[in-house]
Amino acid sequence: MNKIEQAVSCFEEGFSCSQAVLSTFSKRFGLNRKKALKIAQAFGGGIAKTGQICGAVSGALMVIGLEHGRTSTEDEEAKEKTYEVTREFMDKFKSENGSIICKELLGYDISTPEGMAVAEENNLFDTVCPDFVRSAVKILEQIL
Repeated sequence: MNKIEQAVSCFEEGFSCSQAVLSTFSKRFGLNRKKALKIAQAFGGGIAKTGQICGAVSGALMVIGLEHGRTSTEDEEAKEKTYEVTREFMDKFKSENGSIICKELLGYDISTPEGMAVAEENNLFDTVCPDFVRSAVKILEQIL
């Protein structure tokens, strides 16, 4: 199973988009799946179902941080590389999907009971969200 299939499978198991993306890359960084799932949990649904930054994007940004992030305050090169790759990721994701904001991607504000109900009635979490997970993983594989 490739990384895209692995991430979508994780999402379809019932984990959030952020969990699906981060956990798919966790082994690469010596992070076990269980810890990755815990770390990424709060970012699902556009950060705790607030409809802000898409969880697939948040999960991808965590992966970018693990790949390029600095571990010392003196490492300006790693900091700038992380920001550069982050901007590249976000630009590509937005170009492919129209936005990086969950409620814009879904077309409904899932932070409200009404918006969540409509999103669920229209089965958006099963029909469109897997595409955002696919997109995030595909872009990560291109830029890492």
